[in-house]
Amino acid sequence: MHIRPYRTPDAAGTLRVFERAIRETALSHYTAAQVEAWLGAPRDLDAWGAERARVHTYVAEAEPPESDVIGFADLDDGGYVDRLFVSPDAARRGVAAALLGRVAEEARLRGIRRLSTHASLVARPVFERAGFVVVGPETVARGGEQLARFRMERAL
Repeated sequence: MHIRPYRTPDAAGTLRVFERAIRETALSHYTAAQVEAWLGAPRDLDAWGAERARVHTYVAEAEPPESDVIGFADLDDGGYVDRLFVSPDAARRGVAAALLGRVAEEARLRGIRRLSTHASLVARPVFERAGFVVVGPETVARGGEQLARFRMERAL
């Protein structure tokens, strides 16, 4: 696995990872209705790509010859980790940990002293292993469904 900054051609791969992670992995903790509400309407690929380019997105890719996108994480200028998603095919292989390590490294370089996120039920243990602590539980409404999540932080 290789972690690198996002590039424009990664839009389709990151969107595919996002959708598959929610559709497949999140079903272990959320109902089918909650998963569909979380996904919402289909995303425009150009808008998705522009959003990844606006923040500091890091991509995990498989080793050559595949070099497929297997995960990604977003970091904004305030230290918020907006997205951390791994392909179900690459689950439990350290991809999320590697991405969070790269995000923390980048945050330090930018002078950010604290990372924060809203972690799903699925992602909470991953963030905890990376040194994040739960600030509090939350419930967010999406498409008429209620989804449990956690506000988490990590000092750097």
